[in-house]
Amino acid sequence: MQEPYATGFDVPARPAPAVFAGAGRWGGGGAVGFGGRVTLGFMLIRDAVADDWPRIWPFWHRIVAAGETYAWDPETSEEDARALWMAPGKRVFVAEDEVSGGVLGSAYVTPNYGGPAADVANAGFMVDPDRTGRGVGRALAEHVLQMAEADGYRAMVFNAVVETNPAVKLWVSLGFEIVGTIPAAFTHPAHGRVALHVMHRFL
Repeated sequence: MQEPYATGFDVPARPAPAVFAGAGRWGGGGAVGFGGRVTLGFMLIRDAVADDWPRIWPFWHRIVAAGETYAWDPETSEEDARALWMAPGKRVFVAEDEVSGGVLGSAYVTPNYGGPAADVANAGFMVDPDRTGRGVGRALAEHVLQMAEADGYRAMVFNAVVETNPAVKLWVSLGFEIVGTIPAAFTHPAHGRVALHVMHRFL
């Protein structure tokens, strides 16, 4: 679900706190939102700001260093990680615990291609391993799909989904299809050589 991107750091300012009636329930509460901001029970999903990065980095580093789900160098430095995740041209989101203020997870959406194919999106998702099992991943995924469509994208592609990643079931449940598989492309620390899937969904 990732591609190499240009270095840099540029994310939008926090949107104004306004709400409208929405749909969906997470953590026992209804969803209300405005633009890139939505409240889902115990968590708020909003556009990221620069000050969010120090709260994203610890779980970003933990996930990538594990070498199980992302085709990025497990020894990626914080500076390079910030450039990858928060690069100009990416719209970055965070899921924030409204009680503790902690960041539960993060996601981005960006063009997968350029020129005449620039309306096909790519996205990346990470949930703090200590905060799984609360519906954060699905909430982020559904929110990013909605925002991508609202931003004018017509489809979304994941370029490198590790076949052993439990998120494959989530993507299928959200309407993604496996449109290609690169066999034995990824060295998994527990499973050895495994395949990478290319997944696609129209928005």
